[in-house]
Amino acid sequence: QLQLVESGGGLVQPGGSLRLSCAGSGSSLDYYTIGWFRQAPGKEREGVSFISSSDGSTYYANSVKGRFTISRDNAKNTAYLQMNSLKPEDTAVYYCAAGLRGIATHLAGPLHESDFNYWGQGTQVTVSP
Repeated sequence: QLQLVESGGGLVQPGGSLRLSCAGSGSSLDYYTIGWFRQAPGKEREGVSFISSSDGSTYYANSVKGRFTISRDNAKNTAYLQMNSLKPEDTAVYYCAAGLRGIATHLAGPLHESDFNYWGQGTQVTVSP
């Protein structure tokens, strides 16, 4: 059974950077598409970024494109979300998720929460002066 644990959240000033990590255990992340989602207070959870297991293709929501970078290190069984130029509107609980095991996926658009079977507990990111 795959388990995911996020870390790296915290309080940062606008314009600052954070790197979130998503460590997998119990199974290899190699075969999974990884997604990062976030949920701000009073809002629905939204997909932020995704990375395919098969061809390394990525997708970013328009709101983070050019500022966030998703990556994975299969040797460390860990995925990352590098967040630069952070804005107050990036404040949310960030979740990593894994899904589409063994399915070759080229990411040309966003994925849905229902595509992901495994979820971390979330890590809080607060962007404030």
